[in-house]
Amino acid sequence: MSTKILAIDTSTENCSVALMIDEQCYVRRSVAPRDHTKKVLPLVDELLKEAQLTLKDLDALAFGCGPGSFTGVRIGIGIAQGLSFGADLPLIPVSTLKAMAQGCFRTTGAKFVAPAIDARMAEVYWARYARQDNGEWTIIDQEAVIAPQLLVDSLAGDSETWVSAGTGWETYGDTLSGLPFDTTASEVLYPDAEDIANIARFEWLNGNTVSAEDAAPVYLRDNVTWKKLPGKE
Repeated sequence: MSTKILAIDTSTENCSVALMIDEQCYVRRSVAPRDHTKKVLPLVDELLKEAQLTLKDLDALAFGCGPGSFTGVRIGIGIAQGLSFGADLPLIPVSTLKAMAQGCFRTTGAKFVAPAIDARMAEVYWARYARQDNGEWTIIDQEAVIAPQLLVDSLAGDSETWVSAGTGWETYGDTLSGLPFDTTASEVLYPDAEDIANIARFEWLNGNTVSAEDAAPVYLRDNVTWKKLPGKE
């Protein structure tokens, strides 16, 4: 029996939706930073019609849980919760940084990836991921929000060549070039729903899902709060 997962991501300027049926993936993308709320549901409808499916035919919904734009992350989780309630589907939260690592593998074959998202306030959202032979990702540097120079000063050397991805490298490339290991650039700037769907397939097979009530964003900054659904405070 095939596995069918719908994935959405609105955490950055790139709004994307993907429908994965086993290893076949249908994708829609739109770079429209101020129109995510208007774009996502029509894109979902397009994909479902193309695949001749309804929401109730799916096994799970996946979403980019952050880090990223606070507003964008909120939009994504809200839409995912609404769709989940309507179709009684479990949710699979996926790190946007891990999704960018998967995007680098999809486009370049990279297995050692250092994603960095511009977090504003002179900081980046940072992590490093290494891909295992079974296709899953192991986290090397825990996800954090950190000043680029502090990151450079705190990391130890490494023999691997890491592939960079994300707007953090675009914004703070001069500083991050001082990291104590070799890097090579990729063209991956944003997390993408296609990569979230790929990661979510592993999570689904491993039984890693949450209910709509328990879905929560990952901001990494302590001064941002998330209001849970009524009755779940």
